[in-house]
Amino acid sequence: MAKAIMVQGTCSSAGKSFLVAALCRIFHQDGYRAAPFKAQNMALNSFITAEGLEMGRAQVMQAEAAGIAPSVLMNPILLKPSSDTGSQVIVNGEVVGQMSAAEYFRRKRELIPQVMAAYGQLAAQYDILVLEGAGSPAEINLKSEDLVNMGMAARAKAPVLLCGDIDRGGVFASLAGTMLLLEPWERELVQGIIINKFRGDPAILSPGLRQLEEMVHRPVVGVIPWMPVDLDDEDSLSQRLTQHSAPGVLEIAVIRLPHLSNFTDFNPLERVEGVSLRYVSQLRELGEPDLVILPGTKNTMGDLAWLRQNGLEAAVQKHAARGGPVLGICGGYQMLGRELRDPLGVEHGGRMAGLGLLPVETEFAPQKTRTQATGRFLPLQGLFAPLSGVPLAGYEIHMGRTESTAPAVELAPQGEAPHPDGAAAQNVLGTYVHGLFDRPEVVEGLLRALCQHKGIAWEALRPRDLDAYKQEQYDRLAAGVRRSLDMEKVYEILERGV
Repeated sequence: MAKAIMVQGTCSSAGKSFLVAALCRIFHQDGYRAAPFKAQNMALNSFITAEGLEMGRAQVMQAEAAGIAPSVLMNPILLKPSSDTGSQVIVNGEVVGQMSAAEYFRRKRELIPQVMAAYGQLAAQYDILVLEGAGSPAEINLKSEDLVNMGMAARAKAPVLLCGDIDRGGVFASLAGTMLLLEPWERELVQGIIINKFRGDPAILSPGLRQLEEMVHRPVVGVIPWMPVDLDDEDSLSQRLTQHSAPGVLEIAVIRLPHLSNFTDFNPLERVEGVSLRYVSQLRELGEPDLVILPGTKNTMGDLAWLRQNGLEAAVQKHAARGGPVLGICGGYQMLGRELRDPLGVEHGGRMAGLGLLPVETEFAPQKTRTQATGRFLPLQGLFAPLSGVPLAGYEIHMGRTESTAPAVELAPQGEAPHPDGAAAQNVLGTYVHGLFDRPEVVEGLLRALCQHKGIAWEALRPRDLDAYKQEQYDRLAAGVRRSLDMEKVYEILERGV
């Protein structure tokens, strides 16, 4: 049975996911079979496993760091917000329904046996499990039904490393305050403190660390510097959604929809030297990009209404009318069609006109399509012709069925016969395939098309070997954390347990 250690944070975006990835990588480098585990994840970035099961992308990233294939056992509960007060609830990779926050809170206790069954199966396969908490363990209004923070640590008998984000300020107060709000049995589980995202001279921090240790009676096991590693982010707090890189040879604008999902689809484009990719949510931010992308969303009809109300729909239509390239993925592909119908109220009910840029119509259905798929682009006319015949691979996650009169892709879901997917109309392209740009051939085909349209040489861009680049980033993360963390103390905590 695996030994366990857990990373919890004083708040969301404290760096828990990256610290778990770093520990998974370090343990892997040290010769152990390590795996991540997060009992409950709330995120719109998800992934479909080889078995056709849905899980959070953060655990996929952590599994990659550990050198293993992702498994839904690593994330038994995934919540995908569809509104401010409700989420789609996914248990062991399968949709169990749509629930309000209050209903889910009432029913959480029923899910504990399934969480522990997944944990037990995973623990039987590995030497070390690195657990991740969610948000803060000091949410005193939620602790009675906790299954992801101290409740999970207690069930797994996992010692806890409590992490605070110094970059946002108030780290000493957040760490001391979190410890103050924990119950005595919860405080016993905390075996070490980590300061994360530090910029500056560690010597200046030392007096504060000593005072903190005296206050909370726990050792500070490391001060992790701010590290500009480039890994897949987890959720809507991602910095890449708000940062703006320097202008590039090619400018790509991704519409930041309110329920934006799977924005990790576009990370491979961002990693090409010469490409500037930015997320826009207001009309004044759009400018004149070389490509507009409508991404996936957990609420297609609601986000289409938002697009219409803030003027971005008209701007995208004008961009396309001028011959500007437009690409839609999943929900964004649905929006580009002529009409969306929801007769069963899967989303909002009723009908909505789409942007009318592709000859497709979508009808929502309660059954969710979840599958990995391979295929290739069909012969395309117009701007996207350089993609013709290019092989692709990725996965589908969607509730709708779309009828297209001008398919763009021949797609073969796992274990099924090939079928047409997507649509193309000169300078507009849409598909259901997430992870489309994980294949370098697709990145090259798209960028060649954009360069040709703009009248510049393809050689002005420098794509990276994505797999090699990812491995380099995991190694950089592990090296930085190993230098900054007292790994001897961490191994001691791991061996001692609770």
